[in-house]
Amino acid sequence: MSRPIVATINQQALKNNLSIVRQMISSARIWAVVKANAYGHGIKRIWKSLCQADGFALLSIHEALLLRDSGWQKPILLLEGFFHPNDITILAQYNLTTVVHSQWQIQALAKAKLLAPLDIYLKMNCGMNRLGFQPDDIHSVWQQLKEIKNVGTLTLMAHFANAEYTTGVTKPMQKIYQVLRKLNCQMSLANSAAILWHPQTHCNWVRPGIILYGSCPKRDGNQSIMSNNGFEPVMTLNSEIIAIQEIAFGSTVGYNNSYRANCKQRIGIVACGYADGYPRHAPSGTPVKILEHITKTIGTVSMDMMAIDLTMCPQAYIGSKVELWGKNVKIDDVASASQTVGYELMCALSPRVPVQLK
Repeated sequence: MSRPIVATINQQALKNNLSIVRQMISSARIWAVVKANAYGHGIKRIWKSLCQADGFALLSIHEALLLRDSGWQKPILLLEGFFHPNDITILAQYNLTTVVHSQWQIQALAKAKLLAPLDIYLKMNCGMNRLGFQPDDIHSVWQQLKEIKNVGTLTLMAHFANAEYTTGVTKPMQKIYQVLRKLNCQMSLANSAAILWHPQTHCNWVRPGIILYGSCPKRDGNQSIMSNNGFEPVMTLNSEIIAIQEIAFGSTVGYNNSYRANCKQRIGIVACGYADGYPRHAPSGTPVKILEHITKTIGTVSMDMMAIDLTMCPQAYIGSKVELWGKNVKIDDVASASQTVGYELMCALSPRVPVQLK
């Protein structure tokens, strides 16, 4: 028999979340971001649930070709662009749109021998300081690209570092407006946070990522915006109680004796650990659901198991279902308790965890 842990992907929730984004953005078009194997959900499993998007955005050519081979014919955007000049012929062959963020990429485009031009997203550095050209250079780079026969349509692209905050896009947008004095162009600016909190950034194309999967882009507070707008969690991680222990006052639980009981206590051992993708640094008190009760983890998470408090659930038994995150235990709450973000938990789901579609 298989180990009882399983991740369930709710396809209808994906469709619902995409539909909500569509309602929020007016006439803008949608790049559904499916990088990192669709945030751990599996591109091959979920792309059809997002097929009402106008395009898919991702990182690797391998993932792009997987979509093309699966039948996706609409646009695909490579968010980090191409990594070697030889990649350009593959981009042209499969009609992929590429980000351009460096001068060497422009030179490679100029030298390439292509039968058809590539659509280009020119990346502007608005303060994130990862990729892109400085605002003062955008106009000259834009003109440079326009003169290259291998370049088709041009779109200006930027990424916000702090869009989850009220004033988080103010300075970046000032830089963008300065650039627009010299350019009349299509733009793609809004990530998930900007879609939720800054409608002035929606422009021509938006790039929702984490909100498609039902998690909030803001680490602390304001997560009610997700449920208030109807977003639903897509991934549920479930397991079962595989053992029950009755421990005495003063007994310790787990490695390093990180938890000590302050009374006689009944605890359950759950078949889930950090090798499954659950955060090892989740402290005692991280929420879990057992039967109809929200309870808490106790002690240090092990590679394959964790302990939970059964005090409030005396009817729990070996085989009782446990929700680690999902509809009742928000992945953002687990992430917050673990001093991380929901993105990391999704992406960290281990290959050894079976995945089923709902």
